[in-house]
Amino acid sequence: MLKSMNIEEARRRQYLDALGITFWETRQHPDLAATNAMAADLSLAGDIPGTPTSSVQLKNTDDSIGDLHVWRELESAVRTCKKCSLHATRTQTVFGVGNYQAKWMFIGEAPGADEDRQGEPFVGRAGQLLNAILFALGLKREEVYIANVLKCRPPGNRDPQPEEVAQCEPYLLRQIDLIKPRLIVALGRHAAHSLLKTEVPLGKLRGQQLTYHGTPLFVTYHPAYLLRNPVDKRKAWNDLCHARAVMKRLETA
Repeated sequence: MLKSMNIEEARRRQYLDALGITFWETRQHPDLAATNAMAADLSLAGDIPGTPTSSVQLKNTDDSIGDLHVWRELESAVRTCKKCSLHATRTQTVFGVGNYQAKWMFIGEAPGADEDRQGEPFVGRAGQLLNAILFALGLKREEVYIANVLKCRPPGNRDPQPEEVAQCEPYLLRQIDLIKPRLIVALGRHAAHSLLKTEVPLGKLRGQQLTYHGTPLFVTYHPAYLLRNPVDKRKAWNDLCHARAVMKRLETA
C-alpha cells in the first residue's frame, strides 16, 4: 500500500511539474501551500505526459442492472435526438463521461470541434487543462463525471441559443438526478446560467457557495476561457479550492 501511495504521489508531482508548478513542501497548511503553488503558474504549454485525452465510461461493479439500463436508454435518446437544428450539423452527440456514482460533477456549456469528432466532452486543449486541474486537486478524471449543457456542437463554436438549451437541458438534468453528486462545478457563464436560471454575470456568481436543488454548486471560469485569459487562472484555482474545502466538510460530516 505504501509503495502504491509513493507511486501515485510521484505521478502527481509529475503532473504538477509538467504544468510548471513548483511543488512546495512547507510547514504551512497543506491546502494553502497547494493554493499558492497552483495559483503561481497554472499554465499548459503543451501536452502533459500521461494526461489522458479521453477516458472510458466507468461501469461501476455495484450498479444495478436497472440503473445501467436507464443510463443506456438515456444515452440512446441523446444519440438519436433531433429536437433542435443542431442535429443537422453535428458529427456525433457528446453524452458525458465518468463515474456514475461521482461525488464531483463538472458541467460545461457545449462540445467543441474535438469533442464533436471524438464524442467525449473536454478532450481538446481545454480538456487537457481540466485534466491537469483535476490532478492538482487530487482527483482523477475517471473519478468525476463530466458533461455539457448541450450535447451537440453549435456551428463555429457559437454561443448556445436559448431554444437549444431548452430542448437539451432535460438530458443534463436527468444525468444529475441519476448521479446525485455531492458537489457541482459549473464551468463558464452558460453552464452557470442554465443551472441557476439567472442572468447574473459570472464574476458575481464566483467566489460563493450556491445551491442546485440542495446540492452545493460552485461557478468558475471555463478552461477554454482560461487558455485565452491566463491571468484569471488564480481566480479559478481559488474557486476550486473553496469547492474542495466544502467537499472535505461534506465527507467528514
